[in-house]
Amino acid sequence: MSRKVDSVKDINDSKETWRLAVRIMDVWSVVNNKGIEHLEMIVMDSLGDWIQVLIRHDHLLKWKEVIKENMTCIINNGSVYNNDFQWKVCDHSKKIVFLGGTTMKAIKLQNIPPKGYFFKDFGEILQGKCKTDRLEDIIGAVSEINHIQSNTPGKKVVVSVVLKDLKGNCINCNLWEIYGSKILAYYNDPKNNEAIVILLTHAMVKDGQVSNAWNYKLLINEDIPEIQDFMSKLPTNEQKEKPTQSAKSLSNWSGGSQYSPVERFVHNAKCMSLSQFCKIKHETLCVTVATTLKFAVSKYGWFYYGCTRCSSKAPNPEKAYECSCGQKVEQPIPR
Repeated sequence: MSRKVDSVKDINDSKETWRLAVRIMDVWSVVNNKGIEHLEMIVMDSLGDWIQVLIRHDHLLKWKEVIKENMTCIINNGSVYNNDFQWKVCDHSKKIVFLGGTTMKAIKLQNIPPKGYFFKDFGEILQGKCKTDRLEDIIGAVSEINHIQSNTPGKKVVVSVVLKDLKGNCINCNLWEIYGSKILAYYNDPKNNEAIVILLTHAMVKDGQVSNAWNYKLLINEDIPEIQDFMSKLPTNEQKEKPTQSAKSLSNWSGGSQYSPVERFVHNAKCMSLSQFCKIKHETLCVTVATTLKFAVSKYGWFYYGCTRCSSKAPNPEKAYECSCGQKVEQPIPR
Protein backbone atom coordinates (compact mmCIF):
# COMPACT_ATOMS: atom_id res chain seq x y z
CA MET A 1 0.00 0.00 0.00
CA SER A 2 1.45 3.36 -1.02
CA ARG A 3 2.16 6.01 1.57
CA LYS A 4 -0.15 8.94 2.05
CA VAL A 5 0.77 12.13 0.21
CA ASP A 6 1.78 15.01 2.47
CA SER A 7 0.84 18.66 2.03
CA VAL A 8 3.60 21.17 1.34
CA LYS A 9 2.28 23.52 4.04
CA ASP A 10 2.80 20.77 6.66
CA ILE A 11 6.49 20.19 5.90
CA ASN A 12 8.77 20.61 8.92
CA ASP A 13 12.09 19.22 10.15
CA SER A 14 10.55 16.47 12.31
CA LYS A 15 11.25 13.75 9.71
CA GLU A 16 12.81 13.03 6.31
CA THR A 17 10.23 10.55 4.97
CA TRP A 18 8.01 13.09 3.28
CA ARG A 19 5.93 12.08 0.24
CA LEU A 20 4.91 14.92 -2.06
CA ALA A 21 2.76 15.09 -5.19
CA VAL A 22 3.87 18.31 -6.90
CA ARG A 23 4.37 20.27 -10.08
CA ILE A 24 7.85 21.65 -10.78
CA MET A 25 7.11 25.33 -11.33
CA ASP A 26 10.65 26.37 -12.14
CA VAL A 27 14.18 24.94 -12.04
CA TRP A 28 17.50 26.71 -12.41
CA SER A 29 21.23 26.13 -12.10
CA VAL A 30 23.47 28.08 -9.71
CA VAL A 31 27.28 28.21 -10.01
CA ASN A 32 29.19 29.64 -7.05
CA ASN A 33 32.42 31.66 -7.19
CA LYS A 34 34.42 28.41 -7.05
CA GLY A 35 32.72 27.07 -10.18
CA ILE A 36 30.67 24.47 -8.26
CA GLU A 37 27.16 23.97 -9.64
CA HIS A 38 23.94 22.97 -7.90
CA LEU A 39 20.25 22.98 -8.80
CA GLU A 40 17.37 24.82 -7.19
CA MET A 41 13.69 24.51 -7.97
CA ILE A 42 10.29 25.54 -6.73
CA VAL A 43 7.47 22.98 -6.44
CA MET A 44 3.73 23.35 -5.84
CA ASP A 45 1.13 20.87 -4.57
CA SER A 46 -2.60 20.56 -5.31
CA LEU A 47 -3.44 23.18 -2.65
CA GLY A 48 -1.27 25.77 -4.39
CA ASP A 49 1.43 25.84 -1.69
CA TRP A 50 5.07 26.30 -2.72
CA ILE A 51 8.41 25.23 -1.29
CA GLN A 52 11.99 25.62 -2.52
CA VAL A 53 14.15 22.56 -3.17
CA LEU A 54 17.94 22.25 -3.27
CA ILE A 55 19.88 19.57 -5.15
CA ARG A 56 23.52 19.71 -4.12
CA HIS A 57 26.49 19.25 -6.42
CA ASP A 58 27.11 15.62 -5.42
CA HIS A 59 23.60 14.65 -6.63
CA LEU A 60 23.62 16.91 -9.71
CA LEU A 61 24.38 14.29 -12.39
CA LYS A 62 21.60 12.03 -11.15
CA TRP A 63 18.87 14.67 -11.47
CA LYS A 64 19.95 17.36 -13.94
CA GLU A 65 18.60 15.63 -17.06
CA VAL A 66 15.58 14.15 -15.29
CA ILE A 67 13.97 17.26 -13.85
CA LYS A 68 11.92 19.31 -16.30
CA GLU A 69 10.01 22.53 -15.73
CA ASN A 70 6.23 22.05 -15.48
CA MET A 71 6.40 18.28 -14.99
CA THR A 72 4.30 16.65 -12.27
CA CYS A 73 5.81 13.99 -10.08
CA ILE A 74 5.91 12.13 -6.78
CA ILE A 75 8.92 12.95 -4.58
CA ASN A 76 9.83 10.66 -1.68
CA ASN A 77 12.24 11.54 1.13
CA GLY A 78 14.39 14.58 1.69
CA SER A 79 16.06 16.54 4.46
CA VAL A 80 14.24 19.60 5.72
CA TYR A 81 16.08 22.74 6.81
CA ASN A 82 15.21 26.36 7.50
CA ASN A 83 14.81 28.34 4.29
CA ASP A 84 18.06 30.28 4.50
CA PHE A 85 18.42 31.02 0.78
CA GLN A 86 19.76 34.54 0.27
CA TRP A 87 16.95 35.14 -2.23
CA LYS A 88 13.66 33.38 -1.60
CA VAL A 89 11.04 32.55 -4.23
CA CYS A 90 8.26 31.63 -1.77
CA ASP A 91 7.20 32.34 1.80
CA HIS A 92 7.61 28.78 3.16
CA SER A 93 9.88 28.82 6.22
CA LYS A 94 11.51 25.50 5.23
CA LYS A 95 13.39 24.07 2.25
CA ILE A 96 13.88 20.50 1.06
CA VAL A 97 17.32 19.09 0.26
CA PHE A 98 17.58 15.93 -1.86
CA LEU A 99 19.30 12.96 -0.19
CA GLY A 100 20.99 9.91 -1.65
CA GLY A 101 17.74 8.07 -0.84
CA THR A 102 15.44 10.62 -2.47
CA THR A 103 13.31 9.23 -5.29
CA MET A 104 11.20 10.99 -7.85
CA LYS A 105 8.74 9.53 -10.34
CA ALA A 106 7.18 11.50 -13.19
CA ILE A 107 3.42 10.99 -13.25
CA LYS A 108 0.43 12.88 -14.65
CA LEU A 109 -1.41 14.60 -11.81
CA GLN A 110 -4.55 16.37 -12.99
CA ASN A 111 -5.41 17.85 -9.59
CA ILE A 112 -2.37 20.16 -9.46
CA PRO A 113 -2.95 23.66 -10.88
CA PRO A 114 -1.03 24.55 -14.07
CA LYS A 115 2.15 26.58 -13.94
CA GLY A 116 1.34 30.21 -13.29
CA TYR A 117 2.72 33.48 -12.02
CA PHE A 118 2.05 35.63 -8.97
CA PHE A 119 2.72 39.18 -10.07
CA LYS A 120 3.83 41.79 -7.57
CA ASP A 121 1.61 44.86 -7.50
CA PHE A 122 3.44 48.01 -8.70
CA GLY A 123 1.62 50.08 -6.09
CA GLU A 124 3.08 47.92 -3.31
CA ILE A 125 6.55 48.22 -4.84
CA LEU A 126 6.29 52.02 -4.91
CA GLN A 127 5.05 52.03 -1.29
CA GLY A 128 7.94 49.81 -0.16
CA LYS A 129 5.67 46.90 0.75
CA CYS A 130 8.24 44.28 -0.27
CA LYS A 131 10.41 41.72 1.48
CA THR A 132 14.05 42.56 0.84
CA ASP A 133 15.02 38.89 0.38
CA ARG A 134 12.06 37.90 -1.80
CA LEU A 135 12.18 37.46 -5.60
CA GLU A 136 9.00 38.48 -7.40
CA ASP A 137 7.25 37.96 -10.73
CA ILE A 138 6.70 41.21 -12.64
CA ILE A 139 4.63 42.10 -15.71
CA GLY A 140 4.32 45.50 -17.36
CA ALA A 141 4.41 47.50 -20.57
CA VAL A 142 7.66 49.26 -21.49
CA SER A 143 6.83 52.96 -21.75
CA GLU A 144 10.37 54.23 -22.23
CA ILE A 145 13.99 53.16 -22.51
CA ASN A 146 15.74 55.73 -20.34
CA HIS A 147 19.33 54.50 -20.07
CA ILE A 148 21.71 52.23 -21.96
CA GLN A 149 25.17 51.32 -20.70
CA SER A 150 27.30 49.80 -23.42
CA ASN A 151 29.47 46.71 -23.08
CA THR A 152 32.84 48.41 -22.69
CA PRO A 153 36.00 47.46 -20.77
CA GLY A 154 35.18 47.45 -17.07
CA LYS A 155 31.45 47.86 -17.66
CA LYS A 156 28.61 45.42 -18.30
CA VAL A 157 25.60 45.95 -20.51
CA VAL A 158 22.65 47.36 -18.58
CA VAL A 159 19.42 48.71 -20.05
CA SER A 160 17.04 50.69 -17.84
CA VAL A 161 13.40 50.84 -18.87
CA VAL A 162 10.26 52.32 -17.36
CA LEU A 163 7.52 49.72 -16.83
CA LYS A 164 3.87 50.71 -16.51
CA ASP A 165 1.05 48.57 -15.13
CA LEU A 166 -2.63 48.68 -16.10
CA LYS A 167 -3.33 51.18 -13.29
CA GLY A 168 -0.79 53.67 -14.64
CA ASN A 169 1.84 53.01 -11.94
CA CYS A 170 5.42 53.23 -13.25
CA ILE A 171 8.60 51.64 -11.92
CA ASN A 172 12.18 51.49 -13.17
CA CYS A 173 13.53 48.13 -14.30
CA ASN A 174 17.24 47.41 -14.84
CA LEU A 175 18.10 44.55 -17.21
CA TRP A 176 21.70 43.36 -17.01
CA GLU A 177 23.98 41.64 -19.52
CA ILE A 178 22.24 39.11 -21.81
CA TYR A 179 18.82 40.34 -20.67
CA GLY A 180 19.66 43.94 -21.52
CA SER A 181 20.98 42.82 -24.89
CA LYS A 182 17.79 40.82 -25.46
CA ILE A 183 15.43 43.75 -24.89
CA LEU A 184 17.61 46.02 -27.08
CA ALA A 185 17.66 43.47 -29.91
CA TYR A 186 13.86 43.21 -29.79
CA TYR A 187 13.42 46.98 -29.63
CA ASN A 188 15.82 47.63 -32.53
CA ASP A 189 14.21 45.04 -34.80
CA PRO A 190 12.26 47.08 -37.40
CA LYS A 191 9.57 44.37 -37.52
CA ASN A 192 8.56 45.14 -33.93
CA ASN A 193 6.47 48.31 -34.07
CA GLU A 194 3.93 47.74 -31.32
CA ALA A 195 3.76 47.98 -27.56
CA ILE A 196 6.28 45.87 -25.64
CA VAL A 197 4.98 43.84 -22.70
CA ILE A 198 7.60 42.00 -20.67
CA LEU A 199 7.26 39.34 -18.01
CA LEU A 200 10.09 38.82 -15.53
CA THR A 201 10.32 35.91 -13.14
CA HIS A 202 12.34 36.03 -9.93
CA ALA A 203 13.08 39.76 -10.12
CA MET A 204 14.87 41.55 -7.29
CA VAL A 205 12.91 44.47 -5.81
CA LYS A 206 14.70 47.28 -4.01
CA ASP A 207 14.05 50.98 -3.43
CA GLY A 208 10.97 51.06 -5.64
CA GLN A 209 12.62 49.48 -8.68
CA VAL A 210 13.35 46.00 -10.01
CA SER A 211 16.25 44.23 -11.68
CA ASN A 212 16.97 40.75 -12.93
CA ALA A 213 18.42 38.05 -10.70
CA TRP A 214 20.73 35.32 -11.99
CA ASN A 215 17.95 32.74 -12.13
CA TYR A 216 15.23 34.73 -13.81
CA LYS A 217 13.53 34.58 -17.20
CA LEU A 218 12.64 37.49 -19.46
CA LEU A 219 9.67 37.00 -21.80
CA ILE A 220 8.98 39.71 -24.39
CA ASN A 221 5.58 39.82 -26.15
CA GLU A 222 5.44 36.03 -25.95
CA ASP A 223 2.30 34.18 -27.01
CA ILE A 224 1.32 33.14 -23.49
CA PRO A 225 -1.99 33.93 -21.75
CA GLU A 226 -0.52 36.32 -19.17
CA ILE A 227 1.18 38.58 -21.73
CA GLN A 228 -1.65 38.43 -24.26
CA ASP A 229 -4.22 39.25 -21.59
CA PHE A 230 -2.16 42.22 -20.38
CA MET A 231 -1.73 43.47 -23.96
CA SER A 232 -5.47 43.22 -24.65
CA LYS A 233 -6.25 45.39 -21.61
CA LEU A 234 -4.01 48.25 -22.76
CA PRO A 235 -5.83 51.20 -24.38
CA THR A 236 -6.20 50.52 -28.11
CA ASN A 237 -3.90 53.39 -29.11
CA GLU A 238 -1.16 52.18 -26.73
CA GLN A 239 -1.23 48.64 -28.14
CA LYS A 240 0.21 49.97 -31.40
CA GLU A 241 2.67 52.45 -29.90
CA LYS A 242 6.33 51.54 -29.69
CA PRO A 243 8.07 52.71 -26.48
CA THR A 244 10.00 55.96 -26.66
CA GLN A 245 13.74 56.25 -26.16
CA SER A 246 15.02 59.15 -24.09
CA ALA A 247 17.69 61.49 -25.41
CA LYS A 248 19.94 60.34 -22.55
CA SER A 249 19.74 56.70 -23.61
CA LEU A 250 20.38 57.66 -27.23
CA SER A 251 23.58 59.46 -26.28
CA ASN A 252 24.80 56.26 -24.59
CA TRP A 253 23.76 54.02 -27.48
CA SER A 254 26.80 51.99 -28.55
CA GLY A 255 25.54 51.54 -32.10
CA GLY A 256 25.24 55.25 -32.76
CA SER A 257 28.76 55.83 -34.03
CA GLN A 258 28.08 54.08 -37.33
CA TYR A 259 25.19 56.43 -38.19
CA SER A 260 25.05 60.05 -39.29
CA PRO A 261 23.65 62.61 -36.80
CA VAL A 262 20.31 62.63 -38.64
CA GLU A 263 20.12 58.82 -38.69
CA ARG A 264 20.98 58.69 -35.00
CA PHE A 265 18.24 61.16 -34.20
CA VAL A 266 15.44 59.34 -35.98
CA HIS A 267 16.58 55.80 -35.11
CA ASN A 268 13.59 54.09 -33.47
CA ALA A 269 12.02 57.47 -32.68
CA LYS A 270 8.26 57.47 -32.24
CA CYS A 271 6.44 59.19 -35.10
CA MET A 272 3.79 61.61 -33.83
CA SER A 273 1.16 63.85 -35.34
CA LEU A 274 1.35 67.56 -34.52
CA SER A 275 -1.61 67.23 -32.14
CA GLN A 276 0.26 64.51 -30.20
CA PHE A 277 3.49 66.48 -30.44
CA CYS A 278 1.94 69.45 -28.65
CA LYS A 279 0.75 67.30 -25.74
CA ILE A 280 4.17 65.93 -24.76
CA LYS A 281 4.78 66.59 -21.07
CA HIS A 282 8.27 65.14 -20.64
CA GLU A 283 11.51 64.86 -22.56
CA THR A 284 11.22 62.25 -25.27
CA LEU A 285 12.61 61.33 -28.66
CA CYS A 286 10.08 61.69 -31.48
CA VAL A 287 9.74 62.88 -35.06
CA THR A 288 6.91 64.52 -36.92
CA VAL A 289 6.41 65.25 -40.61
CA ALA A 290 4.68 68.49 -41.62
CA THR A 291 4.51 71.12 -44.34
CA THR A 292 5.69 74.67 -43.67
CA LEU A 293 2.80 77.02 -44.46
CA LYS A 294 4.67 80.27 -43.81
CA PHE A 295 7.40 81.80 -41.65
CA ALA A 296 6.02 84.14 -39.00
CA VAL A 297 9.06 86.40 -38.82
CA SER A 298 9.13 89.39 -36.51
CA LYS A 299 11.91 91.84 -35.79
CA TYR A 300 13.22 89.22 -33.35
CA GLY A 301 13.60 86.55 -36.06
CA TRP A 302 11.72 83.30 -36.48
CA PHE A 303 11.70 82.30 -32.80
CA TYR A 304 11.28 83.95 -29.42
CA TYR A 305 12.22 83.25 -25.79
CA GLY A 306 9.35 82.21 -23.59
CA CYS A 307 8.01 80.40 -20.54
CA THR A 308 9.14 76.84 -19.78
CA ARG A 309 5.51 75.78 -19.17
CA CYS A 310 3.26 77.76 -21.53
CA SER A 311 3.81 79.57 -24.84
CA SER A 312 3.90 83.08 -23.39
CA LYS A 313 6.75 85.34 -24.43
CA ALA A 314 9.38 86.28 -21.85
CA PRO A 315 9.70 90.01 -21.08
CA ASN A 316 13.50 89.67 -21.18
CA PRO A 317 15.26 86.62 -22.69
CA GLU A 318 18.20 86.99 -20.29
CA LYS A 319 16.38 87.41 -16.96
CA ALA A 320 14.41 85.15 -14.65
CA TYR A 321 10.77 86.04 -14.10
CA GLU A 322 7.40 84.71 -12.95
CA CYS A 323 5.04 83.99 -15.85
CA SER A 324 1.34 84.83 -15.80
CA CYS A 325 0.66 81.06 -15.73
CA GLY A 326 2.35 80.88 -12.32
CA GLN A 327 5.58 79.26 -13.52
CA LYS A 328 8.82 80.59 -12.03
CA VAL A 329 11.16 80.72 -15.03
CA GLU A 330 14.86 80.69 -14.18
CA GLN A 331 15.99 80.72 -17.80
CA PRO A 332 13.59 81.48 -20.70
CA ILE A 333 13.74 78.93 -23.51
CA PRO A 334 13.62 79.46 -27.29
CA ARG A 335 10.24 78.76 -28.90
